Amino acid sequence: MTDTEHSQASSSGIQPDDGGGTKPVSPSVAGIIIGLDIGGTKTRGVRFEDGVAVADQSAGSANVQNVTPEQAALNLADLFARIGGGSVSQVYAGAGGIDTDDDAAALAALIEPHVPGAKVTVVHDSRLLLAAGGASTGVAVIAGTGSAAWGRNGAGEEARAGGWGYLLGDEGSGYWLGREAVRHSLRRMNQGLPVDQLTAALLAACGVDHPNRLIALFHSPETGRRFWAQQARLVVDAAAAGHEASQVLLDQAGKDLADLASQALRKLGIEGPVILGSGLGMNVVPLQDAFRKYLAAAGITDVSVLDRDPVFGVLQLVKDPSGS
Repeated sequence: MTDTEHSQASSSGIQPDDGGGTKPVSPSVAGIIIGLDIGGTKTRGVRFEDGVAVADQSAGSANVQNVTPEQAALNLADLFARIGGGSVSQVYAGAGGIDTDDDAAALAALIEPHVPGAKVTVVHDSRLLLAAGGASTGVAVIAGTGSAAWGRNGAGEEARAGGWGYLLGDEGSGYWLGREAVRHSLRRMNQGLPVDQLTAALLAACGVDHPNRLIALFHSPETGRRFWAQQARLVVDAAAAGHEASQVLLDQAGKDLADLASQALRKLGIEGPVILGSGLGMNVVPLQDAFRKYLAAAGITDVSVLDRDPVFGVLQLVKDPSGS
């Protein structure tokens, strides 16, 4: 995947808002750098000044696969109003759905008005994850609202697996788990089985009184990818309470994510490392356990779970854009 960079003429600075983050990251990186992690649910921005995170804010998603370009522009405006623009030297943004130079250029065009004169680089968000894990080679697996794997080997070759979007894939993601919870509930209804723990929680969360009403709600314009991804928490909670079908779903999610990692590793001709990240990947232990289990069965043991948010991989990428 090729980075797309755009620059415009510089203008006067704006003082940054303090988002409460004062975590030193890499003092060797000079200047003002803004890192963006643009997911299907939200956009997180961190403002680094000489390698120190001085502002950390979130806004709605700016991923045009999930919201309209107009809404993405509004969400970016909201974010930059709080994180500050002005005399920024670089913006490094990772987002899902960045499959071509045109994809990267379209997102960069939405960012550029907020940071005149800055160098804007847009990459697939899995690249942030690998860098945040401290690896220059290996495979990063995203398990959040969506899912994807991306990696590179020592020769600089890159490989992707998954990342097709929720209509074609996103197995093991939050959206996938939310949709499977609906399918589970509808199957039980068709079989004449009573409402179980997961279905009861889903009906309550959706504000409906019968599984049959989930069909119209699922297809309604009032819900969407983000809404159903948020219902993944119901599967996680039910599994923790001993609900067997939910436990099976989390195991399947781990298997599907392991399959993505394996595909990328085979393309690259390497055996690791593999780094699992994003919301589900970093926080759901049964999914992590299944992920490790299925990779181990394939002979892949150099596996870890990201211990910091992917956006903090930005400084590593700025220091070494080649990832070497």
